[in-house]
Amino acid sequence: MTKPDVTLENSDAVYDYYLGHRQNRLLAKAAYATLAAKFRPRVRYADGARDAIRALVRSNTSLVLSVNHLSESDPYTVAAAAWRSPLRTVIGRTRVLAKDELFEERKLRDRIDLMGSIPVFRGKNHGMRAVNAAGQQMMDVCATRMSRGDSVAIFPEGTCNEGDPTRLQSVGSGVGHITSRAIKLGVTPALLHMGISYADDVRNASVYFSEPVTDLPDKPAAIARLVHDRLQEAVDGAVAYGRR
Repeated sequence: MTKPDVTLENSDAVYDYYLGHRQNRLLAKAAYATLAAKFRPRVRYADGARDAIRALVRSNTSLVLSVNHLSESDPYTVAAAAWRSPLRTVIGRTRVLAKDELFEERKLRDRIDLMGSIPVFRGKNHGMRAVNAAGQQMMDVCATRMSRGDSVAIFPEGTCNEGDPTRLQSVGSGVGHITSRAIKLGVTPALLHMGISYADDVRNASVYFSEPVTDLPDKPAAIARLVHDRLQEAVDGAVAYGRR
């Protein structure tokens, strides 16, 4: 299928394409391994979290991975941390939400398509009313991909934190709606939270996984609140370990 131009006016074709797009898993793993060698984040876990994540991956549980957003380099840190964690197994089966402007330049788009990205049209760029229909399509695509065995990774703050990097910004409802829609399709997902903290530069990151959550509320707003609280715990862990 020919790649459509990623524009808001073309959102129907965009999401039809990303509903079925599959990257080359071998090339994706090679790219993740390269980023892991370059960025080398220090990965830590809450008590029991590493074994719990490993068990979820082995059971083919679909994951909703939420990550705090500090820098435009965060996707590289996430990829490197995934390679250095039990998440290595789900590389090539994880959809990563990314802002639509990253898909404009062909060479960059090829790279992020390789990482499994799905474009998001943000209200801050296009206006909230204009992106509503596309946002509904995006959430449906994510839920459907999860029903097919994929996982989803998201920066639920929606934008880089330009204030206090130790305090999470508000979490949008999108993560709740994606998870809720997946549940309605028969998926039993787990929420996973990755906190990032940087010391002197983006290649000196501390990454912390809080314990996964498998007992989920039904309502999107309740899921979003849960994500906020657990992701703040992960950020606290990353900050604490980054100071050692």
